[in-house]
Amino acid sequence: MRSILTATALLAHSGVRSAHLGALRAYSTPHPPARVLLAAAHLQLTPDTNALPGGNVLQHLMNGLDGWALALSLVGLVVGAAAWALGSHGQNYQQSFVGRRAVLISGLAALLIGAGPGIVNFFFNTGQGVH
Repeated sequence: MRSILTATALLAHSGVRSAHLGALRAYSTPHPPARVLLAAAHLQLTPDTNALPGGNVLQHLMNGLDGWALALSLVGLVVGAAAWALGSHGQNYQQSFVGRRAVLISGLAALLIGAGPGIVNFFFNTGQGVH
């Protein structure tokens, strides 16, 4: 605030018209936060994949990637379970541990893939509630 008032005094001394100085002083006054929040309250967001060209293609791409991710998760689960079983049967702790880890990671991946849209919608709806 002090720097704006100093700049105003310098401009007044250099011959700047008083109308410009009044605008600078009006700008330097702090605006109440409520006025700024009221200006932002008129914005709205309604996500729609069909609003832009290619939205249908994007939806098909997401569905296809979701299917591939689930298929790869299933492959990881089967391979991990086989490694776990072979490691346990052969008394190989390292192979058993790696297989168990693969099973758990593949299961968590499938869980996140299935819950992904719900998680994103949850955070979006929570964000919509912020005022």
